[in-house]
Amino acid sequence: MTYKRKKYHRGETHIRKKYKGKRRTKDLDEIDNDLKHNSESLLAQKIDVEKAGNAQYYCIHCARYFIDEHSLSHHYRTKVHKRRLKALELEPYTIEESERAAGLGGNYKAPVKRKIETILPKVMSDKIDVDQEPDLKKQCTVTLGE
Repeated sequence: MTYKRKKYHRGETHIRKKYKGKRRTKDLDEIDNDLKHNSESLLAQKIDVEKAGNAQYYCIHCARYFIDEHSLSHHYRTKVHKRRLKALELEPYTIEESERAAGLGGNYKAPVKRKIETILPKVMSDKIDVDQEPDLKKQCTVTLGE
């Protein structure tokens, strides 16, 4: 009995997957623009029943909506979120930077590293008590000092 030979050719499936719109997320320069200009409006969105979690639980760094507070707080501890924060530390590449590198717009300046911290949505930041936070810091410093 003969078996049909399987075809193991490369094809263009890896290229097609890259450009599919289903899993497409925002690029780093778009997220950087959101962080600079639209962060307040994105973190305090109006209720929208079409989006997950009624658009109340949004991670601005990853540009993703979550169902509830628990899933969003779990997301903050994942590798995906930490990788995105690490990638956002460098300033995005701009047209002005490319012109400076070519010698057209002045001297070239290397991109600067910046400190990016997780920004909580307004729904979650309201629940955190600011008065208790300094007490927690004191306890940590006391236990480390001993």
